Amino acid sequence: MGIRGEIFSTKVQMQNRTYFFNVKENRHGDLYLNIVESTNRETGSFERQSVILFADDLQPFLKGFDEALKTLEKAQRERKHPARPAGKAAFEKGAPRKKLAFVKDGSAKPGHGRAAPTKDPSGRARPERKKIVVCARKPRKTD
Repeated sequence: MGIRGEIFSTKVQMQNRTYFFNVKENRHGDLYLNIVESTNRETGSFERQSVILFADDLQPFLKGFDEALKTLEKAQRERKHPARPAGKAAFEKGAPRKKLAFVKDGSAKPGHGRAAPTKDPSGRARPERKKIVVCARKPRKTD
């Protein structure tokens, strides 16, 4: 057994976050998983949040986690490849007629929307983009 009942520990680093996955044993001999998120703040300090899961609770937790993960993956796929309306239904009253596209260069053309803000709500810079409005048209009749 390691320091303070630590059996296993690993970490996953990202831009300004680090996740620690620690398997520990308490003084009663119960095993648990401690997941810690450590976020680097602009002041140089760290904010830590943790979740503790006992071994008996892992299966129901993993079942819920798996459901949430599948839903997240499905939503991401739908955003990358949105379903297109087909045939006449696409041009009926009330059907959406505009599609937005984002372009990386940041310049905006008159009548094509406005440039997206260069900072997200948290104040972090993001790549400049512009919106382009593409209108759907009714197919021409060929006689």
